[in-house]
Amino acid sequence: MENYDRIVEKISKKSGLEKEEIERRIEAKRAKLSGLISREGAAQVVAAELGISFDNEKLKLEELLPGMRKVNTVGKVMNVSPVRTFKTKKGDDGKVVNLFIADDTSNIKVVLWDTNHISLVENKKIGEGIVVEIANGAMRENELHLGSFSEIKITNETINEVNTGKVFRTKNISELKNSDNARVRAFIVQSFEPRFFYVCPSCRKKAVQENGNFTCAEHGKVAGEKRALMNVILDDGTETIRAVAFHDNLKDLGITEFENPGEMIVQKENMLGREMAFYGIMRNNKMFNTPEFIIERAEEIDADLLISELENN
Repeated sequence: MENYDRIVEKISKKSGLEKEEIERRIEAKRAKLSGLISREGAAQVVAAELGISFDNEKLKLEELLPGMRKVNTVGKVMNVSPVRTFKTKKGDDGKVVNLFIADDTSNIKVVLWDTNHISLVENKKIGEGIVVEIANGAMRENELHLGSFSEIKITNETINEVNTGKVFRTKNISELKNSDNARVRAFIVQSFEPRFFYVCPSCRKKAVQENGNFTCAEHGKVAGEKRALMNVILDDGTETIRAVAFHDNLKDLGITEFENPGEMIVQKENMLGREMAFYGIMRNNKMFNTPEFIIERAEEIDADLLISELENN
């Protein structure tokens, strides 16, 4: 909501319209599109209709939104992936490298496609701890892509405090796409029986049971630790999604009695109809080839945040 408020503030200053009028236009745009566009996305559409462009404006990483073009920003390089090679459609050899940059508001993956940019990484001119200035980038989903018309260079700007934590963007279930880190406010409308598996107590990786014993690929024979996972169906009014919560997160949903079937039934019943804020990542279930929301944590609804969301509806 802070990001949305900043966008409305910028549109208001550039257009001379009151914030209330801008928000009315944003909600009218969302209603026309049956709510299938986020508030931030609708704000961009309204800005374009008013002749307002954020092109060439230096933005904080938290302000970057899917679909933005000619993005200018600054960030500190926190991680550099190995350079990968691939074959282009013409059969030529191509290269790509990913950077992860951060500022005091957020962090983002930057994808370099241009060989001149990639050479800066290969020659160790750009690496961890270097602050870079980016010009003319393009947002694809939640990644910043730099092509031959983009620019990346070392800058003397300093960034002392960085936000390296995982960023969860508030979205409707209908807006979720693969690899999205998102926060959704939804009801639990269905739950399934928990499934159990065993892990190695040292590395937490799956332990295989053989002849009554458990074996870890890394640590050999181990005392398997029993863990649980549970699938639930979430509904936020825009769509439903199958979600999975693993052992440590099930307590957030009120599930704690794994060895007591009677208590488990009661806890599952109490869970149904419960509205919560779910934080997680969208993945494709390879077994069933269906989208699935992996719950990383769940929280009770913050009353103040809920009021703020309702006021912007």
